[in-house]
Amino acid sequence: MATLELTGRVLFLCNDPEQVERQLNSAVRGAELEGITPDALRDDVSTDEITPMSVLTRFDDRLGRVPYVGFHAAGRNPIGMDSVRNGGFSVTVAGNRYGKGSSREHSPLAEYRAGIRLVIARSFERIYRQNADNIGLFTSTDFGLIERILRGEAIDIEELVASRDGLAASILRSGGLLKYGARYMQQIEPVSQSAGGHAPRTYAQKILERHGLRTAHTGGSLAPGSGIFVRADWRFIHEYYTGMATHMLHATFGKPLSLYEPETLLAFEDHLSYSHKSELHVRNGLLPDVRELSAAHRQFAHDYGVRNHGYLSEVDGGIKEGSEGISHAMMAERYALPGQVIVGTDSHTPHSGALGCLAFGVGTTDMANAFVTGAVRMNVPQSLRVNFHGPIPPGVTAKDLVLHLLAQPGIRAGAGVGKVFEFAGSAIAQLSTDERTTLTNMTAELGGFTGIVAPDEETVRFLRERRGIEFAIEPWMRSDPGATYAEVIDIDCTQLSPMLAAPGDPGNGVALHDLEARPRIDIAYGGSCTAGKREDFDHYHEVLAWAAARGIRVPADVKLYLQFGTSDVRDYCVERGYIETFEHVGAILLQPSCGACANCGPGSSVDAGQVTISAINRNFPGRSGPGRVWLASPPTVVASALAGEIASFEELKERYP
Repeated sequence: MATLELTGRVLFLCNDPEQVERQLNSAVRGAELEGITPDALRDDVSTDEITPMSVLTRFDDRLGRVPYVGFHAAGRNPIGMDSVRNGGFSVTVAGNRYGKGSSREHSPLAEYRAGIRLVIARSFERIYRQNADNIGLFTSTDFGLIERILRGEAIDIEELVASRDGLAASILRSGGLLKYGARYMQQIEPVSQSAGGHAPRTYAQKILERHGLRTAHTGGSLAPGSGIFVRADWRFIHEYYTGMATHMLHATFGKPLSLYEPETLLAFEDHLSYSHKSELHVRNGLLPDVRELSAAHRQFAHDYGVRNHGYLSEVDGGIKEGSEGISHAMMAERYALPGQVIVGTDSHTPHSGALGCLAFGVGTTDMANAFVTGAVRMNVPQSLRVNFHGPIPPGVTAKDLVLHLLAQPGIRAGAGVGKVFEFAGSAIAQLSTDERTTLTNMTAELGGFTGIVAPDEETVRFLRERRGIEFAIEPWMRSDPGATYAEVIDIDCTQLSPMLAAPGDPGNGVALHDLEARPRIDIAYGGSCTAGKREDFDHYHEVLAWAAARGIRVPADVKLYLQFGTSDVRDYCVERGYIETFEHVGAILLQPSCGACANCGPGSSVDAGQVTISAINRNFPGRSGPGRVWLASPPTVVASALAGEIASFEELKERYP
């Protein structure tokens, strides 16, 4: 019977940086346990910390040098380059919600290439654990394994996979997804639409019934928790992952590849088009690596006829600046339709769920496998319904709604991990599709599998006005009365006010009016997939036009950046005359790109003392530079820029009656 030989040491990721450093400086097996109790373990270790943005230009063995270099403990980064590999560690132990945040497969791959073969945590985020499975890195929530490992006991692989669904177990036994796919995915057929029977179903369940596939180890079950494959209507990838996916595929299947329905594949260069103005990338000499990533991305698109949404133009020196658009925003503007399944190599892929499709993020290996098989791996999720009861007060946006939801104790404890967030209630009818995408986009921060809004008259309007499509909603495109939910959360929107998330985690929510000490700010940033849409720019303009009419400008010691999410949004702002207003008050305008949200351009902090207020979706340590990042809604961000400190638009109007 196959066993996992774990002859290396055990690394405990602790809240106390000195405990971490003591482990790194000791060569004695077993010394790791000295003084370490269960409550000493750090929760919420994000993929931004396991592999920060500065190392993502690597996808080969060099990744083995960098796991945990962004790990924060008491304001310090105790783990340096080569520490894990040189320390001879083979097991990592941490607390709750390990691997939250970005879908970057670099994180488990860096651990694996540094010698880690097993990660033990109290709980895992969905995408991280699935990515680990796909490369053959074992994960477990059984803390009883630790003492056995320290005694030198080999662990039976069947014991490690016993609690997993059948598909995950088969993938791990095979040594990863691509090996599994090459062996077992020669015959794929649709699951019968009758698999759900006649019981009341959620809208998400109905979509899965229409897209489910049957393979050697998945059968036809669509019961929650089952490992399945689905056929996606759209699959998309961006430049951080295309080279890695191509490398994996060519190594496994040779050249040339035979791609499944390449006309349903999309490629986006949206993250790195401002890297030449990113202090992080310039200081660390990463621009050659950035160009290498883009070259590999474009080569793949060229070789296999994949539609690529790339850079906009060239400036002096041949450096390209600005992209056609951020993938998620462009998917909603140009491609997504109700009832579809959409997958992308980014955790914010649920953005398109606002149009009534099932959209979710996957890792690089998942996408590589989907390129050649057309089949996308997933576990059937439960649904969690959030009823937002209206009306929504003036000055409160969708961003405030989701920051309030993120601050709920149950959500912070992980109640939403791996679930479909079905957003409903009378307040949803008040929200435009652009606003709804803020809710579904930030399902990633809620820990969910995806977010979805059933299509309605607003969806039909959006598709008609943005895309020229006369869409007819079909009767099945809704949840049935009596459908089963893991939980139903009711939120009275009439009691809500502008929200903030304090630095460190999007779940650090606080009502703005409860924040007594108002931090001075150095940077205000409005942009990203979450806050670079047309209606977001309507919000920016409302506040800034009010200021311009009163001769109020952004203070000299504050920088306000506004970055368009897509070129369509930029053109919209030009047509409506917004640009002159933005420039009049001193805003710095940037062409479309992920930019500061991913620490890839202007708007990121450059030293730890800087304070940023940002409309992006997450503020994990180091996510948008070394400074402290407060999350807020678009109107709060620009009002704070004008005030020079955190303030709501209503508060700003009170200061200048």
